[in-house]
Amino acid sequence: MAQATWEKPIAAGGAGQLALRKKGSSRWKFMIGGLLILGAVAYLVISGTLSGAQYFMTINDLMKNPAYVGQSVRITGAVIGDSIKYDEKALLITFTIANVPTQGDNLGAALHAAVSDPKATRLNVRVENTIKPELLQNEAQAIVTGTLGTDGVFHATELNLKCPSKFIESGPTAGTLAPASEETVKVGAGA
Repeated sequence: MAQATWEKPIAAGGAGQLALRKKGSSRWKFMIGGLLILGAVAYLVISGTLSGAQYFMTINDLMKNPAYVGQSVRITGAVIGDSIKYDEKALLITFTIANVPTQGDNLGAALHAAVSDPKATRLNVRVENTIKPELLQNEAQAIVTGTLGTDGVFHATELNLKCPSKFIESGPTAGTLAPASEETVKVGAGA
């Protein structure tokens, strides 16, 4: 005996077509949402790569372009030890940094050469409302964020110091060196 099956025909504008339309519509929503997320991730990766390509500028770069006066920038230089002055009561640090033209493979040698070169471009730095960091010493690499004033003094809001000469012997053999010391100081009342 043959069995007959009965299917309800889909009427134009009926509930069946409405369900199919909703199913197709949700696919498009997910595809558009996924493309938006993918685009946002791509934008963040590209913008992060481009902005991170230059972590800081040299003193020569800063001094060559007068448009940087009054703008917040991040620069690097070698600390000249004889220029460091600290006022404990006013919590004021002033020092001079010398331009480091190229770092190469040996940062310590580049910092030493910059400090020793009397022809290197130099910049006075003023740091307010902070105690003197331990790593603020001769030939330390200073990465300073702040603004160059019209008076030619760099007013720092953040000071990051790296001292490649402060290596610590470690490991089972005497002669194995640990990475250079690093210290970051946030300046101001919120520090």
